[in-house]
Amino acid sequence: MSDMQAPAKKPREFWPSATRLVKLLFPHKLALTVVFSAVIVSVVLSVYAPRVLGRAMDVIFAGVIGQQLPPGADKTQIVDGLRAQGQDNLADMLSAMTLVPGQGVDFTLLGTLILTVLGMYAIASLLMWLQGYVLNIVVMRVVYNLRAEVERKINALPLSYFDSRQRGDVMSRVTNDVDNIQTALQQAFSQLVQSVLTVIGIAVMMFIVSWQLALVAMIALPLSAVAAGFIGTRAQKLYAQQWEATGHLNGHVEESFSGHELVHAYGRQHDMDAIFDERNAKLFKASFGAQFMSGTIMPIMQFISYLSYVGIAVLGGLRVATGQMTLGDATAFIQYSREFTQPLSQVAGMATQLQSGVASAERTFELLDAQEQDPETATRELPERANGHVRFENVSFSYDKQALAHGARALIENLSFEARPGHTVAIVGHTGAGKTTLVNLILRFYEIDDGSITLDGIDIRDLARDELRSQVGMVLQDAWLFSGTIMENIRYGRQEATDHEVIEAAKATYVDRFVRALPDGYDTVIDEEGGSISVGEKQLITIARAFLAQPSLLILDEATSSVDTRTELLVQHAMAALRAQRTSFVIAHRLSTIRDADTILVMDSGQIVEQGSHDDLIAMGGHYSALYDSQFNAPKAPLDHPEQALELNTAQEVPPDGR
Repeated sequence: MSDMQAPAKKPREFWPSATRLVKLLFPHKLALTVVFSAVIVSVVLSVYAPRVLGRAMDVIFAGVIGQQLPPGADKTQIVDGLRAQGQDNLADMLSAMTLVPGQGVDFTLLGTLILTVLGMYAIASLLMWLQGYVLNIVVMRVVYNLRAEVERKINALPLSYFDSRQRGDVMSRVTNDVDNIQTALQQAFSQLVQSVLTVIGIAVMMFIVSWQLALVAMIALPLSAVAAGFIGTRAQKLYAQQWEATGHLNGHVEESFSGHELVHAYGRQHDMDAIFDERNAKLFKASFGAQFMSGTIMPIMQFISYLSYVGIAVLGGLRVATGQMTLGDATAFIQYSREFTQPLSQVAGMATQLQSGVASAERTFELLDAQEQDPETATRELPERANGHVRFENVSFSYDKQALAHGARALIENLSFEARPGHTVAIVGHTGAGKTTLVNLILRFYEIDDGSITLDGIDIRDLARDELRSQVGMVLQDAWLFSGTIMENIRYGRQEATDHEVIEAAKATYVDRFVRALPDGYDTVIDEEGGSISVGEKQLITIARAFLAQPSLLILDEATSSVDTRTELLVQHAMAALRAQRTSFVIAHRLSTIRDADTILVMDSGQIVEQGSHDDLIAMGGHYSALYDSQFNAPKAPLDHPEQALELNTAQEVPPDGR
């Protein structure tokens, strides 16, 4: 249950990952052009509308004041008269206004201005809806392609990649992180572009209306930048910790579910709960910290905007009173100042969302950048059905290539043997002897370091992996069934098989006997854990699946170790039918199941120390004889030499690095 995930998963370089994330949008240039054009026009209309509304305010104010002045009077004379009376501020205000003495509000012009403003806002809203719709299509296509690329990558990664990582963490990268990328692109990208353009547009309009008030409003920029930078940097680290903790927690949950029975059997529920609580607490701490830090940005930005608003209101009132600007311009500027801080706050808020998305993108890119299995070098082809003649010649292999380069001993060294067509080769040995590694090399799950493995005289490295593996059927210790009917699970071995062929395979492997007793027969739906059928019945289904595939080579890896003695007889009969007329490799725990093998390989530390038939090896009185006696004569190992008991263990091999 140990955590195999490497530590310290946080965005090491924000901009390279962010740039790579944005480049995912580049193939959709036409759609992006529509998005940017719609955003620009919408922002221009939204930014200019307050100026038009300010003009409407001037029309109303001028009409109210003009109606109070004597009809036919000259505006200049009225202003001069006010100055003569010492009312300079009122005179300055009237001189800055466009009015006709004695004339009231021009409702025609006012109506035109109001309709213009409403039209501008309506068009701006429609364009924003359009850009959101188009951008949503682009993002969904990008995420669709990203998921497809991740799926392709997973299928191209070597087995060693998954051996060194928790499945839960890999699943978190494929699901949670990709979902977070989608959220970041959908929300942050569009709002960020709109907010930045809005800030620029409003800034330009404020300087056009009054550069003095604009300078006051600009004080908010450095203050906001400092606040966003200070908080955003810390939020970025916390978001990275959040997604790392999410991967670790998912990995533990996946382990808890997959090993549910084992956990309860050993009474480790409290230990698993303790580990869950610890990782859940780490996730809570990181998530709370990230949300708290990002949540402080808006209040701080709001406070800064209030400071700016107070300064603009006071200075603007003085400028209107002194006639340095009209009431409409002052009203428009106050609206600009309020709208100016809102996109700044959105930029800060979206920055934290982007940081979270970039942290997820980096984790996903790490998966996409992982070294794939060696490229195909297929130069040869096999017939539709190979003869099954397998030969190992001086094969050497090590899981840790770096340690090997520094003089460490390989797991398998100079191993040679031959499996003739139609023969059954059994492989036995204690834990870590190299049994499972040997069959993994046949399937090219790992590539050998030296020597050669041939199938019908052809080096398997000269064959395409898919072609090689299409000749191989496997029955593992842990039978894997997917969610579906029994018919579908058996047909998984050969998708084009007819129902009749599936049933014939089931009859040959004793599956038909218990399926007929089920209410829905072959249409019985089971889940990936086997549902209501027994472990032995699950194993028989996997044997039927391999039988239907009609492979040239067969690998049976501890196929009977998890079934009871009575069921084992059925499984053995089913495997006997499966092994007929094909080369078989059997990794055995119970030596009684391999007595009829044509060749038995006894492995120790990556070497074949003995090989021959059961009778020959018993007569030799060596390793195999000791293994056999340990099972059927059950001698007790001396307490002062417990390592002798370990040497008699024939459990399934586990690679030295924990795989």
